[in-house]
Amino acid sequence: MNVELSTEEVWQTIDKELFAVVGMVNAANEARTAGLVYIVRDRRLYLATGANTWKARHIAANPHVSVTIPIARRVPIMPWLKIPQATITFQGTARVFPAAEASPELLRALFQHKADDREMVAGSCVVEIAPVGEFVTYGVGVRLTDMREPEKARGRAPVR
Repeated sequence: MNVELSTEEVWQTIDKELFAVVGMVNAANEARTAGLVYIVRDRRLYLATGANTWKARHIAANPHVSVTIPIARRVPIMPWLKIPQATITFQGTARVFPAAEASPELLRALFQHKADDREMVAGSCVVEIAPVGEFVTYGVGVRLTDMREPEKARGRAPVR
């Protein structure tokens, strides 16, 4: 039995988080992952990285990515209890473009107080990830006690 989640509930959870693990494939067809900080705008994830980084090159060469967003779960009065992290996973199509082409609002959101640093912006790129298909969740919208039972913790929702 999967958890019944709405697309809106999943997007609200994604918007509250800021870290994701992005999976990609390099030119030698080897799987790679990178942990990245993101922001959400118009149901897309945006992240900034150096224009010459291996992750920017791999994503530009093959725009099919997977994304997993870990969500820490804890028992407030007993933080030593180990509870698996909740997750949201999805496939996406990525687009890499020079940071200088981003809107001023997006630059400010991504780079914050360094958005006016022209040299840094010139050496950076923006990765836009548009989710496709379904969100696959674990532990989202369930009680902590249900986290140990996969059949109660799993969920799906359309990306839309």
